Amino acid sequence: MFVISAIAVLLAYTVKGITGFANTLVFSSIMSFFQNNLAITPIEIVLGTPSNVFIAVRERKGFKPSVVFPLAALMIAGCVPGALLLKSGSPEMVKLFFGATITVVGLETFVADRLKLKASRIMLAFIGLAAGVMCGMYGIGGLLVAYVSRTTKTPNEFRANTCFVFILVDIFRTILYVATGVFNTSVFMSALKLAPFMVIGLTVGTLLSGRLKAELVRKTIMLFMVLTGVSLIITNLIAII
Repeated sequence: MFVISAIAVLLAYTVKGITGFANTLVFSSIMSFFQNNLAITPIEIVLGTPSNVFIAVRERKGFKPSVVFPLAALMIAGCVPGALLLKSGSPEMVKLFFGATITVVGLETFVADRLKLKASRIMLAFIGLAAGVMCGMYGIGGLLVAYVSRTTKTPNEFRANTCFVFILVDIFRTILYVATGVFNTSVFMSALKLAPFMVIGLTVGTLLSGRLKAELVRKTIMLFMVLTGVSLIITNLIAII
């Protein structure tokens, strides 16, 4: 299991270095076939926070308070019910919801990109709250990406504001997970063992970020998201039935 986890972390943070997001999506999507999300999400937050700080500092010139603070507030509000669902929900139902959510996010992003849609304030508020619930359950910011991509203009702004939001939300989630008992000693030990693979992946991704087209990588990730989501839906529907 450690080898699978290490490979998942390496892939996840290579993608993170390139795009500024999707580390949790890649890591959780792979590991969801082997472990419950309750065991996956806390490890990812420990690994993800330092990488968000690194990218946010590196891209700090693109920081936009008008994007970061309202979105962080919406996501924090959604994190509370998300964390409670993660703690008390049945593994199959959590994974089923996870699969459905990432499938919808992936399809929505494809459609929005193709039609060049701009969401209304009401839609952005809904996306922010939904992103918080999903982040509280899985740590995944797919909906956050849908929000930030519509409120920033350049790749630097996108990466900076995405990571600044993640930092604020991760601080809150850490406190919330400690209070609800999701965090424990084994979580930190597992994260510590996987940390070198996070550093390697983030370094490789950062080096590749100037050579690969971020938009192509982003669309590839969304396709991966949809395929993984459909697979999880089918697998867990069969388990429930």
